[in-house]
Amino acid sequence: MPFPALDDYLQRLSAPAGAPGSIWLNADGQAEGSFFSCVLSSAFEPIRTLGGAGPAGFEGLARGVAAADAGLSLWRLLDHAASDDESVELDRLCRMLHAINFFRQAEAAGADLYLSVHDRLLSAVSSNHGYAFRRILAALGLPREQIVLQLPPVSTARRWLLNYVADNYRRNGFRLALNVGTVGEAADVLGQVRPAAIKIDARALHDGEEVESLLRLTQAGAARLIVKRVDSPASLAMLEQASANTGVPVSVQGGQVDAAHAALAGSTASAAR
Repeated sequence: MPFPALDDYLQRLSAPAGAPGSIWLNADGQAEGSFFSCVLSSAFEPIRTLGGAGPAGFEGLARGVAAADAGLSLWRLLDHAASDDESVELDRLCRMLHAINFFRQAEAAGADLYLSVHDRLLSAVSSNHGYAFRRILAALGLPREQIVLQLPPVSTARRWLLNYVADNYRRNGFRLALNVGTVGEAADVLGQVRPAAIKIDARALHDGEEVESLLRLTQAGAARLIVKRVDSPASLAMLEQASANTGVPVSVQGGQVDAAHAALAGSTASAAR
């Protein structure tokens, strides 16, 4: 393992403690944690640049381990959190699980790990938003330059809060990806937040001209365009054509690309097939 501090930490992890927020390794060596009587672990959805050889990055997703919790998402857990403090605790637990489960795999070398920040956490966490996670990564000897924090879309009235949080994360050494709902919203925030990536749902893109406009916009803002939930052949074909017309690469994730896997090697094998 290329991260000695992480290796040492994993060797010291005990069997399931049962306490909220505790972390342990299962029989396959994957980190698991408990919250709200659920056992959580990680799955990683590949983010692929069309025409590229392999995944450019992976989005970390919280998944329930028990059969009854199959497909459990972080958002569903946060929706039932009783307090902002519990939301912050759950967010930090999932980030740590994802970081451990990602960097313990050799296929993580050179790839980015995208981690979501829930809308509720923008105003819930303390003023120094990125410092706690930065300390965890430093203690485990993990490279924060491979971490991209995904910020949620916000209303115009809350744009000041988005700018405040983004500035704090950036000062703690993290790159940012910004989720937007429309091309117009991307134009509004690109100059203000200066993200490394813009993420938009494929269902929000209606034609190739709109995609081409967005590609030129993100290129001018030195940001990568990532289109998520690419679940139909028509959406994928539209993105491929727009990228070919503009000469600007586009990254995608979704059912037409690959499913989420606990093992990063599964994504490579799936692409080869």
